[in-house]
This record gives sequence, structure tokens and C-alpha cells, in this order.
Amino acid sequence: MKNLEQSDYCSALKTVRDLKEKYGKTWNAIRSESAARMVAQNRFKTGLDIAKYTAAIMRKDMAEYDTDSSKYTQSLGCWHGFVAQQKMIAVKKHHKTTNKKYLYLSGWMVAALRSEFGPLPDQSMHEKTAVPSLIKEIYDFLRQADAIELNDLFNRLENGEDVQDQIDDFETHIVPIIADIDAGFGNEEATYLLTKQMIQAGACAIQIENQVSDAKQCGHQDGKVTVPHEDFIAKLNAIRYAFLELGINDGIIVARTDSEGAGLTQKLPVSKIPGDLASQYLAFVEAEEIGINDAKEDDVLLKRDGKLVRPVRLANGLYKFKDGSNIDRVVLDCITSLQNGADLLWIETPTPNVKQIAHMVNRVKDVIPNAKLVYNNSPSFNWTLNFRNQVFEEMLLEGENMTGYDRNNLMDAQYDDSELCYRADEKIRTFQIDGAREAGIFHHLITLPTYHTTALNMNDLTKGYFAEEGMLAYVKGVQRQEIRKGVSCVKHQRMAGSDLGDDHKTFFAGDKALKAGGKNNTSNQFEIKKEELERELVLDR
Repeated sequence: MKNLEQSDYCSALKTVRDLKEKYGKTWNAIRSESAARMVAQNRFKTGLDIAKYTAAIMRKDMAEYDTDSSKYTQSLGCWHGFVAQQKMIAVKKHHKTTNKKYLYLSGWMVAALRSEFGPLPDQSMHEKTAVPSLIKEIYDFLRQADAIELNDLFNRLENGEDVQDQIDDFETHIVPIIADIDAGFGNEEATYLLTKQMIQAGACAIQIENQVSDAKQCGHQDGKVTVPHEDFIAKLNAIRYAFLELGINDGIIVARTDSEGAGLTQKLPVSKIPGDLASQYLAFVEAEEIGINDAKEDDVLLKRDGKLVRPVRLANGLYKFKDGSNIDRVVLDCITSLQNGADLLWIETPTPNVKQIAHMVNRVKDVIPNAKLVYNNSPSFNWTLNFRNQVFEEMLLEGENMTGYDRNNLMDAQYDDSELCYRADEKIRTFQIDGAREAGIFHHLITLPTYHTTALNMNDLTKGYFAEEGMLAYVKGVQRQEIRKGVSCVKHQRMAGSDLGDDHKTFFAGDKALKAGGKNNTSNQFEIKKEELERELVLDR
């Protein structure tokens, strides 16, 4: 994929040369080649440039998935720009391309890690401005990754190395972000205003859920309250208007339904015609048949199938849905969202079960054949236990003797080398492939991976560092691994932009520049010859 054409550099070079000729001697200190390099190293000038570019990528990927389900996409949730940057640098290093690799911005992690109020639960209590701020931060770090890598290539080119093809074929670290706007943070006008900020920061895909905004709960918690379809459609419209206003005509809307686990609604919509959306929504509400003389003062009553019924209302004023109506509500939610401007679906499920997901998605596909899903491979699931339970059931049906397993203790390490474990782990390994093929899952994401990896790595480091291992715990567990695995931030000064800044200082001040690099820079200790690095990698394997 040619993301950086040589013509970009040449065009910038010609522009600067023309300007120098126009403004004469006052521009003599400006070196045309240096200015053109800086232009080429900063391809995306605004967040809208990024949103337009990444929206086109997602649209292309969606079309490819429609013809071949093996071409699904993936992402990991990132809570800081540096985390996103290191992820995409690693993607390019290990997989040689960023194709089909996205980023996910989790509202849960914004609440837990980015709020000025301190750590918060995922209940839309954090500042709404924290979301676009994180999007901008992520793209600032990704643009810096572009600048650092290209700066190195240009320096190598000026030193006589033949790297012109690497410059011409440079693949940017900029990839699509699917950004969580929760339930829209207020009414549809509030959703529109926040969406604009998110798009201006660079988001090409906005994910919104059908919960009540001021009563929003994490999708894997109890107490979720959904809104009537008309309310949700208004917010879908608000997002589309924001995209169109800002010129992102290919912007993507991901409509999430929490109806599978939500048993409550805050209000009853007004039905105007029998069988309309409001009527279908009302049909899911639990109600008891009563006579008019049995009605209490100020009761809310409905006429259903010619009979008078009273909706079941809780002490807090919320209305209860019928037990067992959740799957039908999910399907109606999905169909309605796609028929009213959404591009992708998101169904929150209680467990990661491909057959259960496929059951819902295939019902949607009966109406809208190209329906596609974004699916949360959530850390809220106990993946090991879920899949061991699934395989246990399968092995029972196959007539296997299961007396050697304690069904109530399948997480026990004693089973790690068992046939059940091998089969369960294989189902986990192929879950994304199977889900893409059988359940219409276009995009697989993990919402909170970097939250958990940070906690795990700190647990492991502190265990040794504050004990007998001391500094060896860091050197052996962190730095030596960074060196041997070629992790970019082992030279943290360079990753923070020190070398890039030195080159800029030279552009600006020439020989007078005071540079951080040089023989006394301790980062030189990490200069490893290619042969030595290859030897280290072999040892590490």
C-alpha cells in the first residue's frame, strides 16, 4: 500500500522553492529540502484529514468482508496515545502492514483512567470532553510515529543508503478508530455536539448504545435501561448530520443494542398506528390484565388485543419488559437501526458463544442480508470457563465419559493438559475466525486489553523488584526483553522525539543547534548490530 508518494515530497519541495523565490533573501535560511521533509513527515494536517482517510479504509474493508468473511478486521482498546502508538509500531513490525488493524476507544477505560474525577465506573459520569481529547492524543502519537520513522529514512537517504522505495511505499501508522460515545451523553443535540468534537479529533466511526443516557451502565453489568426506538433513531440522525456537516460523507455509525441483558425501559413511546415501532416496543412491556374498576388513581393503562392492561411499573418508575423477550428485542433493535442509518451493529451478549450470536444475527440477515457486527471479545467474560463449559456439553453429547471432570471446578489447573482443555483452547483460538464466518462479525475487538496488561506487568515487576531480585527483576523481565525483541521504546529518548527534535534544531539553527544526541547520550548503549540482534532473537525463541 503506497501511503506516501514521492510526489508529496516533490510537490512540497517545489512549493517551498517557489516561496523562497517570491520572498527573496529573507527566506535564505530556510532549506527547501528540510521543509519538504517536514511536510512529508506530517501527511495529516487535521483530524478531519484523518477521519476522511480512515472512513474510506473502513468502507473498503466492509465491502471486502461482504464478499469474503475471512477478511474480518480487529482492534485492541487503548487508553493512552503512547499505548496506541506502541501497538501500531508493533503491528507494522510483526505483521508488515496495518491492513485490517484498527484501534478501539473504550468509554469504560476513559471513565476508569482518564477522568479528572478520578477512577469512575462505566456509567457516563466522566467528562464528555475526555473522549475527543483521547482521540486527538492517540492520533498525535501515531503522527509522531510516522514522523520518527520517516525522519530516519530521510537521514539514511541523505547518507547514501538506497531507501527511496521504503520512503515511497511508507505505510502510515494512522488507522481507523471506533470510538465509544456511550449513550450520547444527553439529548440528541448533546450527542451531535460531542460527535462533532470526536470527528474533528479524527474519529471516523462512532459507536452509540440504546441505553438511557443518564442511567447508562456497562454492558456487562445489571440494571440497564433501554430507550424506545424513536429516541435512538434521533441520536443516529444526530451523528449522521455531524458527519455530513464536517464533510466526512463516508462516516460509520455503529449501533449497539443492550437489550439482551436489559429488562427495563424508562418510558412508554406513543403509538400512532397499530403495528408501528412504538406499538412493537410496547408489546414487549410486561402488563397485567385488569378491569377499569380495578385501576388505581393515576395508573398508566394500555389497550392490548381489545383488553385493558396495566404495565408492570417498579417503585422507581421504570417499566419491566416481559421475561424471555430479550432476543426478539435485540433483533428488532438491529433491524430498526440498520433501516435508519446505522452501518454496523453491536450486540452485547452474556457469554462468547458463536452459535448464540449467529442465532440473532441470522434473524437480522433474513431482513437485511449484508448486516455486519462489531463484537466485543470482552475481558468481562471468563473465556477459559465459558469455553470449557461449552466443550463439556459437546463431549457429553458425543458420549464421552466425563466422570473425570468436576463440572463445578473446570477452571482448576489440573485440567490444563486435558482433552477438554485442548479443545476449549482451540475454540478460543478460532473464535474470531468462526464468528466472522458463521455470525456475521466484521470487526472483533477487545475493549480493555491494555488495562489488564498494565496491571499484570506491574504485578510481575513489583513482585521481584521489591524482593531479592531487586534490579534484576527489571533488567531480566523488561529491558533485556525489549532489546532482544526489538521493542522501539527501549530507546525511550528517541521514541519521545529526541532525535527528531535534534534534526529540527539543525534545520532551524544550523551548526549553532544544541542537540541532545552525541557520544555522551546513554541511549547509544542500545545500538546493536544487526547480526547481534538476530542472534539475540534466536536465543529468545
